[in-house]
Amino acid sequence: MSAANRRDFIRGFWREGARLLAAFEEGKEEARQKAERRDFFRSYESSYAMTLCEDELLMESARLAGIETEGRDRLEIARELFAKEGGY
Repeated sequence: MSAANRRDFIRGFWREGARLLAAFEEGKEEARQKAERRDFFRSYESSYAMTLCEDELLMESARLAGIETEGRDRLEIARELFAKEGGY
């Protein structure tokens, strides 16, 4: 193998390694964000912004999104509304 070929191989090796590392970090960040979104609805306290808002506001938002609210828990409604709006 000539010196030029070795240089090209090493450059390609480092370039590919950097690309793989970046993809790994991106995947790790995506997984962290997904876990945060999932944990948001772990309890009423952690999701208070949606679950403890005015009853009318939550129910109207759910109705406009086509979500059935009859006989359902606020947390369940808020979770479905969040998911429907692209939250997870």
